Amino acid sequence: MAAGFSQRAPGKVLLDAVCNHLNLVEGDYFGLEFPDHKKITVWLDLLKPIVKQIRRPKHVVVKFVVKFFPPDHTQLQEELTRYLFALQVKQDLAQGRLACNDNSAALLISHIVQSEIGDFDEASDREHLAKNKYIPQQDALEDKIVEFHHNHIGQTPAESDFQLLEIARKLEMYGVRLHPAKDREGTKINLAVANTGILVFQGFTKINAFNWAKVRKLSFKRKRFLIKLRPDVNSSYQDTLEFLMASRDFCKSFWKICVEHHAFFRLFEEPKPKPKPVLFSRGSSFRFSGRTQKQVLDYVKEGGHKKVQFERKHSKIHSIRSLATQPSEPNSEVPKQAQQSVSLTLGEGSEPPGGQSCPQGGDLTAASAEDAERQRGPGPSRSPAGSAKGDGASGAAAEEDEELVKDRPQQSRPRPPQPSTGSLTGSPHLSELSINSQGGTAPTNAILSPNLSPDTKQASPLRFPTDKAYFIAKEVSTTERTYLKDLEVITSWFQSTVSKEDSMPETLKSLIFPNFEPLHKFHTNFLKEIEQRLALWEGRSNAHIRGDYQRIGDVMLKNIQGMKQLAAHLWKHSEALEALETGIRGSRRLESLCRDFELQKVCYLPLNTFLLRPLHRLMHYKQVLERLCKHYPPSHSDFRDCRAALAEITEMVAQLHGTMIKMENFQKLHELKKDLIGVDNLVIPGREFIRLGSLSKLSGKGLQQRMFFLFNDVLLYTSRGLTASNQFKVHGQLPLYGMTMEESEEEWGVPHCLTLRGQRQSIVVAASSRPEMDKWVEDIQMAIDLAEKSSGPAPEFLASSPPDNKSPEEAAGDQESEDDLSASRTSLERQAPHRGNTMVHVCWHRNTSVSMVDFSVAVENQLSGNLLRKFKNSNGWQKLWVVFTNFCLFFYKSHQDNHPLASLPLLGYSLTIPSESEDIHKDYVFKLHFKSHVYYFRAESEYTFERWMEVIRSATSSASRAHAPSHKESHVY
Repeated sequence: MAAGFSQRAPGKVLLDAVCNHLNLVEGDYFGLEFPDHKKITVWLDLLKPIVKQIRRPKHVVVKFVVKFFPPDHTQLQEELTRYLFALQVKQDLAQGRLACNDNSAALLISHIVQSEIGDFDEASDREHLAKNKYIPQQDALEDKIVEFHHNHIGQTPAESDFQLLEIARKLEMYGVRLHPAKDREGTKINLAVANTGILVFQGFTKINAFNWAKVRKLSFKRKRFLIKLRPDVNSSYQDTLEFLMASRDFCKSFWKICVEHHAFFRLFEEPKPKPKPVLFSRGSSFRFSGRTQKQVLDYVKEGGHKKVQFERKHSKIHSIRSLATQPSEPNSEVPKQAQQSVSLTLGEGSEPPGGQSCPQGGDLTAASAEDAERQRGPGPSRSPAGSAKGDGASGAAAEEDEELVKDRPQQSRPRPPQPSTGSLTGSPHLSELSINSQGGTAPTNAILSPNLSPDTKQASPLRFPTDKAYFIAKEVSTTERTYLKDLEVITSWFQSTVSKEDSMPETLKSLIFPNFEPLHKFHTNFLKEIEQRLALWEGRSNAHIRGDYQRIGDVMLKNIQGMKQLAAHLWKHSEALEALETGIRGSRRLESLCRDFELQKVCYLPLNTFLLRPLHRLMHYKQVLERLCKHYPPSHSDFRDCRAALAEITEMVAQLHGTMIKMENFQKLHELKKDLIGVDNLVIPGREFIRLGSLSKLSGKGLQQRMFFLFNDVLLYTSRGLTASNQFKVHGQLPLYGMTMEESEEEWGVPHCLTLRGQRQSIVVAASSRPEMDKWVEDIQMAIDLAEKSSGPAPEFLASSPPDNKSPEEAAGDQESEDDLSASRTSLERQAPHRGNTMVHVCWHRNTSVSMVDFSVAVENQLSGNLLRKFKNSNGWQKLWVVFTNFCLFFYKSHQDNHPLASLPLLGYSLTIPSESEDIHKDYVFKLHFKSHVYYFRAESEYTFERWMEVIRSATSSASRAHAPSHKESHVY
């Protein structure tokens, strides 16, 4: 290697030669390191001549190693780069640099073993582990390694590399090199630098971190390393932090590494050289040289390189030494096997290239040249991250709608980052690492989903897509199925009911049904096109012409342009909603017909909600296209169609924006009217709903639970009746004009307590928690301000019955028990008595509240698809078609069912990831928990897992105006 260029050449020439030799496109993540004349390990400066850095080249080995560790390995676009990173992890583990607990170490080694020798065989495993030491004290972990390796059956070497990096990146010591130092008090600590900033360790425990955004300046003076921080009023740190290192050379070396990391991860482009001083030079002239991470990502995404195919194969099945003797082809574009080690020997007397195998702690590329040559070949890349995108999801074989997580021994997939609501903290332990403890083998192309009959079709042996765009497209398909079912509630079920009864005027019929039928027809064809495209994308049909069909933008663009032709029907939906409510108010027969229809299982939501579904669906298309445009680089073949479709749908949504806000409020007022007894004129022009929820009201009998309803002009409080209709009886009303509010915990000795003083009446109320109280305070104050700005006091309500101050006791049997779909359902789940499952009743039972902002967010966060469900004490997983809408999960046996088996309202539930002690050991599992009720759900991929988490979190943690837009702002599309 050294003979090919002059030692007077700058260091960059040598690094480029290594990268060119390996056909390594993303060589910017790597560096060359060597011991200097004082035996301090330093990085080769790319700008200085090599001869000025390496004083005795005959005795120096330059090592090619990973220098910059990105926060997420999916940012590495090339499979060869990921493979070299995996070798670096293997080396760091062997050298004790990647410290972690025993479970994590055993899991990491099990993936290394899978990549080296393939599928589990206990005898081979133990023989291999006896010959290869991957970590000090490996013998104590051998049983765990073998057990974990058992779970990786069918996993390719590329997938093993991916899993190895996914686990390693979550470890606190990933990519960390410790530099001994002392703080001002003389305490021994270690300094390190990472993509995020500068880290401080005591032993292997991180005790502090200084993010790049907080660091104003880095400098060194002799042995002292100085960090100057930006001023922060909330910080207790001094402006400048000082650390003492062993020598000036140690200090300068660490300073250089920090400068390079800051530039690589934070700057958009390589910093320009400073002008040389005319007379005197002060300080170091060192600067970062090379492309920044952003430039590397842009270069690879834009295809600025010649693609060299690389396929991972098991690296220890053949002897490395036998491969090393094969002849090389000097000018071959694809390097052949083992031309030489990438431990660069710049002179005589250095170690022979193959002298140290990687598992024993050899250099990153002591084996990499041999293995890299062996891995390269004509076969396509089999990266689990897809075509350089890498959302980490492992492809699930899909046969029509019968796909979900397979129950075969898991190909351990990357675990998504722990959500903010999760209960796990700190560095990853076993519970975060997706381990399947179940044994057994199954054909890799068999679908073993639960609840499927033995004659279920086998999946195609073709590899299924893992690109995030595929799962986004699949979400369009699953939600479109639900949307079509919702349209059929009107076009088929409601129309059939109306045709049997002569209670709806012809004018109303002609306003509703002719404006829904064209939509149903159009979306039936749209769904067909999406599913055909997904079949091509997956390779289930016409696999020979599959290449051009891994996109969805063209289908979306064509159909959204078709939707514009149906805009006239969409404009009619608000008119139909108003006309239906007017007709119900004027006709007892029509009101009875609609109420009876709402009691049918097929009408799983309030009837008037279905009339707004087409407007809501436009927003869903917009969200999907925004996600696609954000996911694709501008150079992607699908980007232009997606962007054009997004522009079209954005225009449609903007035109209907005002109508949507008005109609949602109108619909909500009419819904609330059905839940209330004692008020006739709830729906009047100008009235807006703000919040409803459960509060305790202080009276002579103590605190009594009441339901409160806040509007922009009045606050109502009610008690829950024991009538057949389960409605809430209005007890009192406080006009907001002239109202004042003050916290009064100390006065009454009640936690989370408020006094509301109206012009004629004052009440004292208490919330169930401080967050609930804060939400009410914000909204009541906003409503008071709105009332003050209005023309004057609101009109009086007309009570249909005199106020009743008695608080009826809840029925003893009305306790929640949500144990099984077939069990007797709760007051929240059962379909009767009438209106027992509305949001008002859910808030009553869960002692919580919900606002119009929450309802607006809920409209946008709708999702449907297959999930596996498990109860706390059950063994098996049950496959269900699940629809999430209106703060509720609705469970169906399959997507073809016309009505849900049961529902689970989510307000008040907590959303977490199962802990290790819960013994789940499955991928993509989330947990829903309320009091003693615990449910586990499994998704099919990382993308769908994150989407379910996102939408469910929107229902389990309701909005406060402190972090949510106002109602009108929430629909700025």
